[in-house]
Amino acid sequence: MLVSPLIAWYLSNFPAYRTAVSPLLLGVEVGLAHGFLLVGLFVKAGPLRNTEYAGAAGSLAVAGLVVILSICLTMYGIASFNEGEPSISPSLTLTERKKEPDQLQTANGWAKFTGGFFFGGISGVSWAYFLLYVLNLPYNVK
Repeated sequence: MLVSPLIAWYLSNFPAYRTAVSPLLLGVEVGLAHGFLLVGLFVKAGPLRNTEYAGAAGSLAVAGLVVILSICLTMYGIASFNEGEPSISPSLTLTERKKEPDQLQTANGWAKFTGGFFFGGISGVSWAYFLLYVLNLPYNVK
C-alpha cells in the first residue's frame, strides 16, 4: 500500500516509528511529554482544583498515573515479547523501502522503553511542578 509522501513523512516522525533512535530515548521522550502535559489537566480539572493544594495534588496524581502506566507497559512487554527472540517489526517502510529491524519490538528494547518512559514521566512531572510552583513565575493559568 503506497501512501502520500507528506503523510509518510508525518507518520514517520512519531516516536514509535523512528527506528534510528534507541528505545530508551524514545521512552524518555514519550514519558516527558505525558508527564509534563498532564500536570495542567490534573491541576485544573482535579478534585482539589479550587484549593491551595491543587498544584501538589495534581502533580502527585500525574506521578501516580506515570507509575501505573509504567506497570502496564511492563505487563504488555512481558506478555508480548519473549526474551532473546528477534524483532517482529515489518521489514518495509510506508514507502516500501527496506529497513533494519526495530529494536523496540524485542523484549530488551521494550524494557528499555518502559524504563525511559518512567524516568521521562517523573522528570516531566517534576519539571512542570518546578516551573509552576517553585519558581512561582507569573503564569495566568495557575
